[in-house]
Amino acid sequence: MGTRIYVEIWADDQQKGEAAIDAVMDEMRHIDDSMSTYKPTSEVSKVNALAATRPVPISPELFKLLGTALEYSRITEGAFDITYASVGYMYDFRERRRPTEEQIKVALPAVNYRHVLLNPRTHSVRFSRAGVRIDLGGIAKGYSVDRGIEILQARGYSHALVNAGGDSRVIGDRFGRPWVVGIRHPDHPDQIITRIPLVDAAFSTSGDYERYFDEDGVRYHHIIDPHTGHSASKVRSATVIAPTATRTDGLSKTAFVLGPDEAMRIYNGLDDVDAVLVTPEGRIVYSRGLQPGDAPSAPAAPATGAAADAAPGAAPAVH
Repeated sequence: MGTRIYVEIWADDQQKGEAAIDAVMDEMRHIDDSMSTYKPTSEVSKVNALAATRPVPISPELFKLLGTALEYSRITEGAFDITYASVGYMYDFRERRRPTEEQIKVALPAVNYRHVLLNPRTHSVRFSRAGVRIDLGGIAKGYSVDRGIEILQARGYSHALVNAGGDSRVIGDRFGRPWVVGIRHPDHPDQIITRIPLVDAAFSTSGDYERYFDEDGVRYHHIIDPHTGHSASKVRSATVIAPTATRTDGLSKTAFVLGPDEAMRIYNGLDDVDAVLVTPEGRIVYSRGLQPGDAPSAPAAPATGAAADAAPGAAPAVH
């Protein structure tokens, strides 16, 4: 998945604990093999190659996740859109490569989640026009974290953390104290702007400092605005807290596209979601349930805008 996977569990038996972690890693590899756009043999690569010409039968797992992705497109009013890849595939942040304005103009009509048509009778997907590509990088990592937690719970573990890059989920507490999420400063990796204690919750942080390059004073990064084909820049980072990592992953890019005010309108309209945003000016914006001095809504534990006390060995800062 192009990122570091981290699993921590509270186990009484070391051998069984190691086996549980191995099972989580095996599931991560399976999801990567199925959904990576970098692997030509993956299901998603097959869909991208064929779905514009005919319906492509897919696994129940991929069918369900595509349906979930389209649901988040509707919730976020199109800010989250897996068809961004119709333009996004032309960016290469390691090679400092980006599409020209003409290339974006030609490809942009293919960016619309409504082009992805699912048939529940045949468990197939097709695209309504040529040029459409999908990329599940904005939701599959969160899904893989949830699958990791499900595997641990099925084996009887009730205190654990599974992390894949900026997407994490915790169950239970950590040695009697909450897990502590540290949100890093967008420009200073060694600085934490706020800490939030959590129990039985998921959280995702997206930032313009993850995969990017700067050119002529402009930052080109991996969160693409599906309306323009350019990197979205209305916030610097967004952290979303909710019951599942699929949900937090699918919602964390919204603020980059819509901006803090419109994104908070959506977050505050969801009774199981909280968020912390950092604007381009450095302002920190909290959702209604995390307002400093107020008790946050579920699933977050009490937090304030000031740094909360971190438990020894607490969860690392979210990047």
